[in-house]
Amino acid sequence: MSILNLFGITDAMAQQAPPETAVSSLMSSLPIFIIFIAVFYFLLIRPQSKRAKEHRKLIDALAKDDEVITTGGLTGKVVDIQDTFVVVKVSKDVNITFQKNAIAAVVPKGTFNI
Repeated sequence: MSILNLFGITDAMAQQAPPETAVSSLMSSLPIFIIFIAVFYFLLIRPQSKRAKEHRKLIDALAKDDEVITTGGLTGKVVDIQDTFVVVKVSKDVNITFQKNAIAAVVPKGTFNI
């Protein structure tokens, strides 16, 4: 019993809405899913595939005597290119073999004194 009942005001009862069907519930939330997938594609998938394509292009364009930086931060000059590996000269008598995917960037020639 509330204070309003003392003044003769009764509680209002709302009518119940008809239950939604599963199909209408799905159709009302479908645009949200489509927007979410579109945002996910344009913010995550597309830029990542673009970077991967640019990296593949960089790896395919590697040539002997290119100066490179590896993903580990080592710098050097490409001495030999094999199918899946690259031999990089990092010092006067030090050559290290890397996988091609470990090459992060090619820098302008003359950047390093090797």
